[in-house]
Amino acid sequence: MDDSGFSVSTLTPRQAAVRDLFDRLAPDVDGWAARNRAFHDADLAYLRFLVPAGASILEVGCGLGDVLAALKPSRGVGIDLSPATVARARERHAGLEFYVGNAEDKADLAKIAGIFDVILLSDTIGFLDDCEETLRQLLRFAGPRTRIIVSYYSRLWEPVLGAAERLGLKMPQGQHTWLSTTDTMNLLALAGWEPVKREWRQLLPRRLLGLGPLINRTIAPLPGIRRLCLRNYVVARPSAGAPSAPSCTVLIPCRNERGNIESAVRRLPKFARDLEVIFVEGHSADGTYEECLRVRDTYPGMDIKVLRQDGKGKGDAVRKGFAAARGEVLMILDADLTMPPESLPKFYHAIASGIGEFINGSRLVYPMADRAMRFLNWIANRAFASAFSFLLNQRFTDTLCGTKVLWKRDYETIVVNRGYFGEFDPFGDFDLIFGAARLNLKIVEVPIRYADRAYGETQISRFQHGWLLLRMVLFAWRKFKAI
Repeated sequence: MDDSGFSVSTLTPRQAAVRDLFDRLAPDVDGWAARNRAFHDADLAYLRFLVPAGASILEVGCGLGDVLAALKPSRGVGIDLSPATVARARERHAGLEFYVGNAEDKADLAKIAGIFDVILLSDTIGFLDDCEETLRQLLRFAGPRTRIIVSYYSRLWEPVLGAAERLGLKMPQGQHTWLSTTDTMNLLALAGWEPVKREWRQLLPRRLLGLGPLINRTIAPLPGIRRLCLRNYVVARPSAGAPSAPSCTVLIPCRNERGNIESAVRRLPKFARDLEVIFVEGHSADGTYEECLRVRDTYPGMDIKVLRQDGKGKGDAVRKGFAAARGEVLMILDADLTMPPESLPKFYHAIASGIGEFINGSRLVYPMADRAMRFLNWIANRAFASAFSFLLNQRFTDTLCGTKVLWKRDYETIVVNRGYFGEFDPFGDFDLIFGAARLNLKIVEVPIRYADRAYGETQISRFQHGWLLLRMVLFAWRKFKAI
């Protein structure tokens, strides 16, 4: 045992070479970072987007700890193979915990206690002897809500970065493995992690009088071109565990839907042992509020609450209802009942089983009723779904289906971090979708059969709301791609 804290005999020749290389480089890391400041600043900006401030973070291959400190963790722990590097990290960041150790050694990992919100491997995975086994061992630090983030260099850039090292423009890396995002996702899946998203960044990793950041925000995120970027990121979560039976709140926003209120309650299956129903009424002209009160009193065996929203729009109704909800799972059911209440058990199963963490309904998979959606609306929904699938790095076939389901704890985190997006969404759909995407939640779609309205008229204006949707696309580009 040496003063580094681990047994030299446990290191393979490759690991020993990595340790010796970074021990020698430790005094010069600041200088190398300064030469490539544009790259490091852009990389850190995207990691800050992926990791909310105040998360507990374990960084494997932490180096000097600068990235860990910049992410502002509530608890920050780093482990690194290089004793010299860890010594400098402890000097620079006294409020964080740093361990000298081999992340491929169970005994060294056992020095670290606790469950973390985020496990970060930044520029680390290529230095591991056995990536799959190391990723599997890291599950010991993961709870159901943990996210592992793997950031690395694109394999396409291998000759460029090799030339940069030979010319003294980049810090030497020694022998390491080049992995594509597909390789990384496969390794994560083999190790018991479920990939949630991947992204590519930095087509031009130099400032060049502002040209680099401009290209990276406008051209680099485009389909096809983004695969040419230098930096890639993969986010994963632990694979789904055993199903649970959480309590549930079904929120029904309603405006001028008097004829649908009792049907919503009568047709609602008892799919959870503890089920709450909340009507949030939006200043109707047809007596909807009074009908909600009547239905509540007619069904005393059900836990039904009736609220009246303060502002206007579905988004306002959703926020008021979710703030009052007591269920562990939150659901939205539109009062027009074009999404049949009988389908809600599918959504409940998808989230309670762990298959997904944000469940979005899709009206555009099964054939729909003849008068359920006008043709131009169908075309627009298809187009916008494709756009948002690209912008959010999550598959969507229908962003505007009113039925959305998520855990209340995740909704509360979305609320806390709502400042990043601001008060931008009159629909309420995109506030939830964008928030879930930023939290790296596993988004799953449940196809439903879209029915005709039995009462009332649609409250969607194809042209007014179409313009709002176009604004949402531009907003999403700015917030998710032009970072």
